[in-house]
Formats: sequence, C-alpha cells, structure tokens
Amino acid sequence: MSDSTSNALRDAFFALHHGLPRQGPGSDATTRRLLALAGPLPERPRALDLGCGPGRSALLLAAEAGAEVTAVDLHQPFLDELRRAVDARGLGDLIRTLHADMGELPFPDGSFDLVWAESSAYALGFDTALRSWRRLLAPGGTLVLTECEWTVDEPSQEARAFWDAHYQLRNRRANTAAAIEGGYHVLGVLPQPETDWDAYYGPLAERADAADPGAPGMAEILVSTRAELAMRRDHGGEYGYTGYALRPADARWRTRPETADDIRSVRDVNAAAFETPAEAELVDALRADPGAWLPGLSFVAEAPDGSVAGYALITRCHVDGVPAAALAPVAVAPRYQRQGVGEAVTRAVLDAARLRGERLVLVLGHPEYYPRFGFAPASEYGIRPSFDVPDEAMRALVLDGSGSIPSGTIQYAAAFGV
Repeated sequence: MSDSTSNALRDAFFALHHGLPRQGPGSDATTRRLLALAGPLPERPRALDLGCGPGRSALLLAAEAGAEVTAVDLHQPFLDELRRAVDARGLGDLIRTLHADMGELPFPDGSFDLVWAESSAYALGFDTALRSWRRLLAPGGTLVLTECEWTVDEPSQEARAFWDAHYQLRNRRANTAAAIEGGYHVLGVLPQPETDWDAYYGPLAERADAADPGAPGMAEILVSTRAELAMRRDHGGEYGYTGYALRPADARWRTRPETADDIRSVRDVNAAAFETPAEAELVDALRADPGAWLPGLSFVAEAPDGSVAGYALITRCHVDGVPAAALAPVAVAPRYQRQGVGEAVTRAVLDAARLRGERLVLVLGHPEYYPRFGFAPASEYGIRPSFDVPDEAMRALVLDGSGSIPSGTIQYAAAFGV
C-alpha cells in the first residue's frame, strides 16, 4: 500500500469517527462500575488514561474521583476535542493532555495510582499492555482495562474468521490467567452490557449512512465499518468486552498452593493464629472430606526464609442446594501479622478460585477487613446463613461479575458443625 493510499484511509477513518460520543463500546455507568472495582483511592489520585480518545473516561475520573488525569493519545484532534471539553467544564487544573504512543511512555516508574485503558489495550495486545504498564503503578496502584473476548466456548466459523483477521480473541479464563501469570491479582471483572455497544455503534452507523463514499479512502472504510456492524448484529452473543481491575501482587510474599510437605506447617500456623485449636482441626477435617475439599484452593504465603507465614482455604458449600465456595479460615503466623500476609494469600486463593470457574465465594468475617477484596453483605444477594450472625459479617463475592447467583440459605460442609 502506497503512503498516499495509507494516508487517505487514515484520514477517512478519522473523518468517520471525529465527533462521535465514544470511540469504543462503553458508558459513563460502566466507567463508574469499573472505578468502584478499583477500590479506595488516594484523596487526589494520579491517573493515566491511555488511548483516551476524546476523553469521556478522563472527564469522569477528574470530575467524580477528583483525579489528576494525564490523558494520552496518538491522535491530536482527539486531544484537542478533550481540551475543549476540559475548558468548558472547568477541569483545567485536573486534566492535562499528552500526544504520545502508549507503548513508549515517558513516565518514571511508580508515577500513577490508577492506570486506565478503556477499549485501547488491543492496540498493544493484552499481554503486552499488562507487562508494559505495570511499572507505572505506585505501590497499591490499580490497572483498569477492558478487553474484547469470546463469551462462548465454541465461536462460529464466521465470527472466528472475522476476529482472526483483526485481533486474536481469548476467553475470560485465558485473560484472567494471563493477568495472574503477569504478576497481578484480579480485584474484579465486569462484563460490559450490550447497551455499551449500542452507545458506540448507534452513532457510528448513522455517521456511516451519511458519509460520502466518493471521498478519498472512504469507500473502503465504509466497507470495513459495515462489516464490523454486521458482525455484531449477527454474532454479538459470541464476543464482548470485559473490564478488569488488576493490582500487582505484593512481591514480599510468595503465594502458592499447599503441598503435602506443608500440612504440618499449615496446622501450626492455624493453631498459633487463633485462641483455640478449632481452626487447625477444621482444616484437617475439611481436607479429609472429598465433598468439601477443592483441589488447588488451599494456599500458603511463604516468609522470606521459605517457611509458611500465612494460609487461606476455600472449600465447597452450597446456597439453596447450588454449589458455592466458602473462604475459611484465613490465618497468619503471629510474627508476620499486620504486614500484608493475610491480604496476599487471600487474594491469591481468590485468583485460583476464579481460574477454577467458581462464581460465588462466601465469608463470615470482620466487616472492616473483607470489603477490600470486594465482598459485600450477603443479604444484598438474598443469601443468609442458617444461624444468627450480624448482617455485616456474612459477606459474598461474585467472582465472574454476573448478577445471576443463587439466593437462599447457606449449607456449609459438615466439618463446620452448623
């Protein structure tokens, strides 16, 4: 392709897209839900919005989270559009724009509390984005990005042929595994609703209908745009965007599934962490119950000397007869308490549960501790234990981001004695 042809196609593409309310599937509601998944932020978080386009996310992060946003894009007219919106909304002290390649960013390590990328990570590829952007996060920082992925086990030949020519899609489990293998914990996932696609494709379709096919490069751009719209219309149930909120794992504590060699140490940690040996005995009883024990969901955190510093266990329970999972116990050896061990091993076992395909995890625990992992009161989902506990202590976490989970009474494994 000659330079002149390439330039004509590029100009036609941007002529078709300029002024659209969005440059990818999304909505303010989705941005807010993703922001909630990121968890508590500093009072004035430093945010980096990559591939910002005309800046809908940047504007919301500044206005509603009080973030100091650096908005990055390679297309200067989008940045100009954002700058006009910033001035109109009086957000000039919170948003600055930067014309730069998001694969070659000029910022020092640890520069941001929040790195944000809605509908833009595909330009680098999911794995490359995870690897390249991790260094930018300050300690405790969060990466939020969205990725298009398969939502069915067996995509049709037509959908696969279309996407194979544009971008290699994976399913959610593969993307979750890539994030974990890349050194992140998954704080939460959010499947984006069909209305997010409508918010993007509706105005784009209208623009395509009004475009002049005789303009240089426009005829070819219209062909590809209409093919994309038709693919969504005919096969939209096979793929979709999912948002991921990720946080780098705490490098101080190596976490892993337990081995047979750890069993004695696990017993010792549980016995030392609690006032009675009941929790240590509970773990032994659960390990002996094949109906309760879930292979790969008994996790340890190692101290620098390789000893077991912390422990977290997820076993099978049921809600109104439907399989769910129970987190208990979580234990930290006394000498390592209040150093992040419990959080590290809890996040690791929750990651493992995601990869196993578990959808719902329940915990009876401290109401000021477990919300950091995304647990909400179980009563909000119509879930309750068979015994009396404070409402705020019985909590639930939906791992796959869906709202379709069972409600009813929790049935624990026999070892719990309830």
